[in-house]
Amino acid sequence: MICDVLKLFSQNIRKNGLIVNTILETQTSFNIIFIQEPLWLIIQSIPSSTSCEREELVRVPHHPNWLTFARSPTNQSDLPRVLTYVNIHIYLLHFSLQNDILNHRDIFCISFFNQGSIFFLINIYSDSSQSALKYLKDTEINIHNIIIMVGNFNIRDSLWNSNFPFHSSHSDTLFDVANSFFLEISKPIENLPTRFSNNDRDSNSILDLVFL
Repeated sequence: MICDVLKLFSQNIRKNGLIVNTILETQTSFNIIFIQEPLWLIIQSIPSSTSCEREELVRVPHHPNWLTFARSPTNQSDLPRVLTYVNIHIYLLHFSLQNDILNHRDIFCISFFNQGSIFFLINIYSDSSQSALKYLKDTEINIHNIIIMVGNFNIRDSLWNSNFPFHSSHSDTLFDVANSFFLEISKPIENLPTRFSNNDRDSNSILDLVFL
């Protein structure tokens, strides 16, 4: 199978199961869906191999039209905050989760084959402590052919939001990481918020970015 165009969708769902189910049901024109802060559901309690207490079996929402890729958690505090859905119509591109390259609950790296070459996609959720960005900056990662890095970076900066007057030092770390992957920020056609405030005191923000 050869694919000339990939349509990608990305959203932070803030652990809202209804939103992710709606996305999977309605956004069928997209090839790949990147999710940040997914909802993990407790399916059942199962016997533990390491203790006398039972363990909770958890999983993320699934859909028959989508292949679900997520890092397997080791415990409740290790639940991944990023996952990716791949449309079953392009499964012949041989998508594979690359935990051997990037193994972090907030960073998701997936590979696929196209026209004889391997390519990589990265999905990131960087929390208020910027733990994902710090991990990427401090870890020596040798990956070529990354075609996109997308995610919710939780950084407010005048560089991509003209309504915000300040520059963040976290942006420098973000651009250092992007440069190490030979990626540049993609400017949107319209400068619209990606995070809407729940109250009148705080302004809307642009926290979701794309690097190509």
